[in-house]
Amino acid sequence: MELTGRIIAVLPAQSGVSARTGNNWMSQDYVIEVPGQFPRKCLFRIFGEDRIKQFAIQQGEDLTVQFDIDAHEFNGRWFNDIRAYNVIRGQVQQQQPAVGSPVVNQNVVGATSPFPPAQEPSSEGAADDLPF
Repeated sequence: MELTGRIIAVLPAQSGVSARTGNNWMSQDYVIEVPGQFPRKCLFRIFGEDRIKQFAIQQGEDLTVQFDIDAHEFNGRWFNDIRAYNVIRGQVQQQQPAVGSPVVNQNVVGATSPFPPAQEPSSEGAADDLPF
């Protein structure tokens, strides 16, 4: 999945040591706002110090984030985890449709109807006329 928008928040990095492996880990959360009539915000996480440095996301940047969504259970409650695996810069759509403007299909000329035209009922008595 992917979202395209502007980074509105860069949260502090978190780090620690894995209890299972003893290796150091680091993650950082970001908030992206997707433009539109009703702008939406999404919190996503980048895991790994190397990826955090590679992507070097800054507040105010316009970019496309590719991510996976997964859920995990903790103490009987479920939580979503949105992890980014790729960041693409320079692919933000510049032109958004105006608010309240209808979408117009420009390929209407010469289009054929999926239904045949309705036939006019004949006023002359026909043997197959149904009462309903």
